[in-house]
Amino acid sequence: MAGDVSVLVARAQSGDAEAFGLVYDRYVDQVFRFIYRRVMDRQVAEDLTSETWLRALRNLPAFRRPGGDFGAWVTTIARNLTANHMLSHQRRERPVAELRDAAPVEQAPNPEAAAMATLTRETVLAGIEQLNPDHRRCITLRYLRELSIEETAQALGKTPAVVKSMQHKALKALRGLLPVTAVMPA
Repeated sequence: MAGDVSVLVARAQSGDAEAFGLVYDRYVDQVFRFIYRRVMDRQVAEDLTSETWLRALRNLPAFRRPGGDFGAWVTTIARNLTANHMLSHQRRERPVAELRDAAPVEQAPNPEAAAMATLTRETVLAGIEQLNPDHRRCITLRYLRELSIEETAQALGKTPAVVKSMQHKALKALRGLLPVTAVMPA
C-alpha cells in the first residue's frame, strides 16, 4: 500500500490531478478525524481539513522523502494548522478582564532546553527508521499520526490485540536502540 501511495504522490508531483485525487481519497477521512478529535467542532474540522489539503497541494513539490510517509506529512500539516487555530481561538475568546488580570507571561524555554528537545526528537525519529518495517509502521501510525489502536489495526489489517502486541514490542526495540537520555512514550 505504501508503495502505491509513493507512486501516486510521484504522479501528483508531476501534475497528475487524478493521482492527487486518489491520494486525497486515501487520507482525507484520517485527516478529518485527526483534526476533529482536537477541535470538537465539525465545521471547524471541515474548514481545517480543506486548508490542510490546499497546503498539501501547494507544497507537494516539497515532499521529497524517498519512501517517506505521505500520511505523516499531511498529518503534520493538519497538526500545525490545528495548533494555530487553537492558539488564535484561545486569544480571541479571552475576556478583557482576564487579560488585564493575567499573571506575567513565563519566559520562553531556554535555548539549551529547546536544543535538547530537537535533538531528542531527531534521535527518536532516527531510532524509528531502524525498526523492522512492521514495527516502524505501527509506531508511525500510533505516535506520529496519533491514530487509535482500532484505527491502527484497520490501517495495518490486524486485530487490535495484535496491534497492542506489536506496539509493545516496537517500543521495547526502540528503547534498546536509543540512548538512555531520550524520552520515550509510555
